[in-house]
Amino acid sequence: MNQDFEALLAEVRACRICETQLPHGVRPVVRGKPTARLLVVGQAPGRRVHETGIPFNDPSGDRLRDWMGITREVFYDEARIAILPMGFCFPGTVPKKGDLPPRPECAPQWRERLLAGLPNIELTLVIGAHAQGWHLAGRTGRTLTETVRAFRDFLPGLLPLPHPSPRNLMWLKKNPWFEVEVVPEIRRRVAALL
Repeated sequence: MNQDFEALLAEVRACRICETQLPHGVRPVVRGKPTARLLVVGQAPGRRVHETGIPFNDPSGDRLRDWMGITREVFYDEARIAILPMGFCFPGTVPKKGDLPPRPECAPQWRERLLAGLPNIELTLVIGAHAQGWHLAGRTGRTLTETVRAFRDFLPGLLPLPHPSPRNLMWLKKNPWFEVEVVPEIRRRVAALL
């Protein structure tokens, strides 16, 4: 099975399905091995991730690892943690607004096959509205805040989170319950798995 999954990852990394729609070119960024017990699902790679090929290799990743209570070394251990964003390539940006949403071609093309190749996943951190829309299909609240606030409803297998981007500092300030209630739960569950 591991060879099959490695072949699938190679196929994903060679994908060019939306090449003409990507202003910065194609560079699918995905990580994982079938032994992984934790899945991190973000939106799509940002500019720095596109340049380095390393997911969450930016301030968002620093904050996410802090929420999880783990080091970079543990975070990038593919045997324990798989990282599959909703879109695998950097979609570009809108000036003064941030990154574009993930390309819509990615998930229908690859998601089910990749998830099937990760049979040991016990917890999925579902980061941001696009990831929640797919993974929580029809069970999200009216807003991301409502969905994250109801995090207990999705346990033990799913844990919805806001995006850890510096752009979300205002959200974090307006929602102090997140640091008090959700972050300890993330750390507890991640520690138990890893």
